[in-house]
Amino acid sequence: MTASYGSWPSPFTAAQIAQAAPRIDGARFVGDEIWWGESVPAEGGRVTVRSSSGAEVLPAPWNARSRVHEYGGGAWTADADGTLFFVHGPDQRVYRVPRGEAPEPLTAAGVSYGGLRVQRGRLLAVREDLRPDPHLRAIVEIPLDGSAAEDETAVTQFIATSGFVAHPALSPDGAHLAWVQWSTLHMPWEHALLHVARTDTDQMLPITTRAALQPEWTGPQELLYLDDVPDGRWNLQRLHLHPHDDEQPPRREPVAPADADTGGGLWVLGQRWYQPLADGRIVAVRTNGGDEIVLITPAVDEDASVELLTLPITAGASVDDARGSRVLISGAGRTVGAGLWCVDLDDGTITTVTGGAEADAAWIPRARPVTFDGPHGPVRAFDYPPTNPDAAAPAGELPPYIVMVHGGPTAHVSGAASIAYAYWTSRGIGVLDVNYGGSTGYGRAYRERLDGQWGIVDVDDVIAAARGMVEAGLADPARIAIRGGSAGGWTVLCALVRGGAFTAGISRYGVADLRMLAAETHDFEARYLDGLVGPLPDAESVYIERSPLSHADRIDVPVLLQQGSDDRVVPPSQSEAIRDALAARGVPHEYLLFEGEGHGFRAAETIIASLEAELRFLGRTFGFEPRL
Repeated sequence: MTASYGSWPSPFTAAQIAQAAPRIDGARFVGDEIWWGESVPAEGGRVTVRSSSGAEVLPAPWNARSRVHEYGGGAWTADADGTLFFVHGPDQRVYRVPRGEAPEPLTAAGVSYGGLRVQRGRLLAVREDLRPDPHLRAIVEIPLDGSAAEDETAVTQFIATSGFVAHPALSPDGAHLAWVQWSTLHMPWEHALLHVARTDTDQMLPITTRAALQPEWTGPQELLYLDDVPDGRWNLQRLHLHPHDDEQPPRREPVAPADADTGGGLWVLGQRWYQPLADGRIVAVRTNGGDEIVLITPAVDEDASVELLTLPITAGASVDDARGSRVLISGAGRTVGAGLWCVDLDDGTITTVTGGAEADAAWIPRARPVTFDGPHGPVRAFDYPPTNPDAAAPAGELPPYIVMVHGGPTAHVSGAASIAYAYWTSRGIGVLDVNYGGSTGYGRAYRERLDGQWGIVDVDDVIAAARGMVEAGLADPARIAIRGGSAGGWTVLCALVRGGAFTAGISRYGVADLRMLAAETHDFEARYLDGLVGPLPDAESVYIERSPLSHADRIDVPVLLQQGSDDRVVPPSQSEAIRDALAARGVPHEYLLFEGEGHGFRAAETIIASLEAELRFLGRTFGFEPRL
């Protein structure tokens, strides 16, 4: 059939998008089974734990969700015998679930836990206590006998700080503990230290790092970790401790360095970018735009060999667990949806554990990597063109496009098959996913483009990408919308203030006023703006000048604002301030407040309402009749 872009009939409904490709939240080998965490949108985004046997290990109403550092992560783990340990979202206590039994609490109420790890039969965690001032985070060991369920002093504390900690790792002999730590003055990708201390004396070893991630012991005196020295790329490093002298600086050596990142922004606890195998080999993610999985085989007195594994994963890759020659890897790819795979490195067997459905090429566009010239250097992005085997536009018509702006802003998107994007492309609306300056996945120099320039570089880059599509004859310049959430919502509003490139904007829980954000946001990001904009009070004039709320009178295109009522990262006051400014000037707008939602929409009914509202909004703005 021939129909205008945007009005094509589509098999993809908002309800399907809400239920499709649940988020995988970690995976483990447990006995003869594989367990993984999985979000359940139909149950308000509850995170359950499922088994390859078909059983649901963590039934409703239990919810494995941590609030440490606000973004959580590492909310569940298990031992080899099939005992599950998890943080229950509503009360943030840690629970123990022996096979076939009911959950029983291991910690008292009042504090939050995350980053759970079972090592050498001991349960380690990151604990966050927001009751004192200053707030305290600690690396702790939780007793397994339930003695801390009512008495929190029974929890063993290894290290406490008013800063932030992550990635606890206990050496095989239990003599040393390693972890990552950073101060309240920095974000972890700016400056984070690797700490190693003796567990019996708390004696610290002298180690110099820049942006450390994920320590993993491979022997009593040998430690792997990630850092982006010396060349600005996160790569594997090996640390050799002195067996009889902890005061001597450990010897450090790189492991198969590459012009790619094994690592990323430490937004959530429990992330795994690599796994060491018992035989010395290492399976790792490497990111340079897209993700790839490599097998590194170290060698004595010569360079390690690196083998690219033939896997469908190109985005969001995580090496979740390893046992023998088998590894569990989650992610998504250009030809497959999000899923979890078990890979046997010896016999080459690749088994799909869950998800990973092959994308229908007739309906799901394959992401096309594109680069545009921007005023600050090349701008990386992925193009998803309109794709529908049963429809075509009239000759000469150019498609409308949505320029997607990821949050963070220190984050990254990689091209992958996406039914969420097919919701748009199947209707004749193109999608351009932009990794603006400040994004991870291209090295520190690309990431640091945004230093002091938030609201400038990101806006310049998304405008350059949009204009690049127009100049290439791929998009209708009169029908380009910009859509983003959180920090992406900030860029949306800043771009609309700038004007000239976008004819509509969709901001999801976007930042509108920097001073308001600095005053209201949570601990983890309390000083984030120091690097992105400048420290207060010295930079107050910059905060005022950059904030979209200061120039809301310049917004002259329709805007859709969406917000969660319980958002503690970007509170509703931000969206409501922009709403009021638009209403005062009569600018077409719509404001949707979703009760019970936080920073990011999880409930199926919210996802459905949000998507359908966005489609109707674009239809009204761009002059097509949408088919819901």
